[in-house]
Amino acid sequence: MKVSDILRVKGGTLFTMQSDEPLARAMNDMAEKDLGSLVVMTQGALAGMLTFREVIRQIVKNGGQVGASLVRDAMDAQPITCTGETDIDDVRRMMLEHHARYMPVMDGAMLMGVISFYDVAKAVVDGQNFENKMLKAYIRDWPDGTSNETDEVKL
Repeated sequence: MKVSDILRVKGGTLFTMQSDEPLARAMNDMAEKDLGSLVVMTQGALAGMLTFREVIRQIVKNGGQVGASLVRDAMDAQPITCTGETDIDDVRRMMLEHHARYMPVMDGAMLMGVISFYDVAKAVVDGQNFENKMLKAYIRDWPDGTSNETDEVKL
């Protein structure tokens, strides 16, 4: 299974934020839209990722306040990325190695979408469920070995 398969099922809605916008606005957008992440763009190019993890770190750094922080102050400026052709097993490995819950999907410099660890886990479980159903159907249709022919051996 490829990342493009997940994006096809997930849909194409993208939520982005500019790096020079106030962090408080990004937090508000994330809360209102129930988003775990925002892709940060600068002049149409990927600049970073903002997740609640980065937001919390910035608030702690500011002594418990958002203050005048900008999105660029909190974002991960070097997020791991993948393409639509990346295999799901590779994405799962990368996300685990980097403790990443969200990953931008790129086609060159163009943002194609974002996949979450939940999306990957769901795709794996759905694939396993389909495979289990197919195996059970195969086993159910397995010939039982009985035959109408005689079992005599002719010499």
